[in-house]
Amino acid sequence: MRSLGVILLLVAAIALPSASSAQHQQRRMFKWVDENGVTQYGDKIPPEYADRDREVLNDQGVIIDSEEGEITPEERAALERRQAAEAAAQEERESVARRDRMLLETYLSVSDIEDLRDRRIELLDSQIKVTELYLGNMRKKLVELQAEAGAFKPYTTNANAPQIPENLALDLSRTTASITRYEQALAHTRADQQALRDSFDSDIARFRELKGDQTARR
Repeated sequence: MRSLGVILLLVAAIALPSASSAQHQQRRMFKWVDENGVTQYGDKIPPEYADRDREVLNDQGVIIDSEEGEITPEERAALERRQAAEAAAQEERESVARRDRMLLETYLSVSDIEDLRDRRIELLDSQIKVTELYLGNMRKKLVELQAEAGAFKPYTTNANAPQIPENLALDLSRTTASITRYEQALAHTRADQQALRDSFDSDIARFRELKGDQTARR
């Protein structure tokens, strides 16, 4: 029994230094710069330096990690704006790269781009002509309806004139609304056509940059 107790004491004596050594290895030291530009060291960061970046050292003084100091809401907002701007710039670069790949993979020459542009513009021209023709007919109809409505109240100054018939008033209203709707559609199509031209002009210019003007013309 006595020999067993001696053995247990020896085991405990051996284990204690190991635990102490493990705790010692886990200790960390910090390195930071104070307001005077002097490098400081310590196992804790003083509250007045909580906003400063610091380096983490092991017992041998070797840097093993780094930590950012606390920042103010204003600094956080500025950081987020900068990160957002950097992300937007990266997205723009990726978008340009995708567009460049598309141009090089889709077209062999500037004439290929121009042919596609002309076909698409021709389709929009057809839509514009149909809309203009329809608008012309609707405007003629509106003039005729207005002339007819001129004999009725409230479009005449004749106090004895009857009130405009309901079907005529409805036809006037519908024709006017149709004209407005098709005028808006016509303006939209013309804007699309101009945007299409601008887009293809940009593609042509970029294609020439990528391929070289002489090569692009082939």
